[in-house]
Amino acid sequence: MNVINLSEQNTCINQFLAEIRDKSYQKNRLLFRNNIVRIGTMMAYELSKQLEYKPKTINTPLGSIDIPLPKDDVLLATVLRAGLPFHEGFLNVFDHAHNAFVSAYRMYTNREHTEVGIHTEYMASPSAKGKTLIIVDPMLATGGSMVAAYEALLKTGRPAQVHIACVIGTPEGVEMLRQNVSDDTTLWCTAIDPGMNEHKYIVPGFGDCGDLCYGEKL
Repeated sequence: MNVINLSEQNTCINQFLAEIRDKSYQKNRLLFRNNIVRIGTMMAYELSKQLEYKPKTINTPLGSIDIPLPKDDVLLATVLRAGLPFHEGFLNVFDHAHNAFVSAYRMYTNREHTEVGIHTEYMASPSAKGKTLIIVDPMLATGGSMVAAYEALLKTGRPAQVHIACVIGTPEGVEMLRQNVSDDTTLWCTAIDPGMNEHKYIVPGFGDCGDLCYGEKL
């Protein structure tokens, strides 16, 4: 698996990431969501450089010109609910993409909230067969929900290529993917943090992305 960590580059994505990490900035949900969208848009642009292109003749009012356009048939998949603004950012670039939505979320399996299991109960997706599958989810903590979404989507058909995108990952999440996804998969992150606390939250991270975007849940 190829891992691209954008925090190793000089990019203004780091500015947006610094803001969503800031606990004072997080008090405004609109600003928080907007930065998740912006990170998604910029990551999608970077990812677009790895697609295949072929020239297409475009007719203008004054003539014609050949412009290289993407050949890939993109399927953009999102893990609900935290993935929605991230998905929106990717749609700003891949506006002709097919779309898929997977409900894959973690549930604590012990009283101390230190062990988690993954529950998948809903998916809406076209066939992934032959498509460039891009799965977006802001947080890659244990990696369990991403693997669950990946396995569910592959049941619809074998994609030609797989990209996985997150805002923040952990070494544990990266290793989980290495063990469970195809070798030619590319993982995109804006940062890989040192690890998780006892409740499986990324540290330093920025907290629960779904709650920060949409409010706390029961």
